[in-house]
Amino acid sequence: MIITEEDIYNAISTVIDPEVGFDIVSLGLIYGVKIKDAKVNITMTLSTKGCPLHELIQQWTKDAVLKVDGVQDCMIEIVWEPAWNITMASERVKKELCG
Repeated sequence: MIITEEDIYNAISTVIDPEVGFDIVSLGLIYGVKIKDAKVNITMTLSTKGCPLHELIQQWTKDAVLKVDGVQDCMIEIVWEPAWNITMASERVKKELCG
């Protein structure tokens, strides 16, 4: 079975940041997806370094990826550069959060 980036992005778009109520893909928190064999590496950030749900969001992301058919392992790398800002979010999110 071939695992695609689209499969992974669809899976992680089910992960909602409970502080703002939007999925982490629409928020622009996902910086990259790499797939090699049945292993997926996600590079992502959080909206703030002090995010109290840091570990939960990371685990939810991993759990969502592991539900994709064919995925055997998932590694999450949290990075802080570039720092997240609202311009990285989708137009829908920006409109709803910024008016």
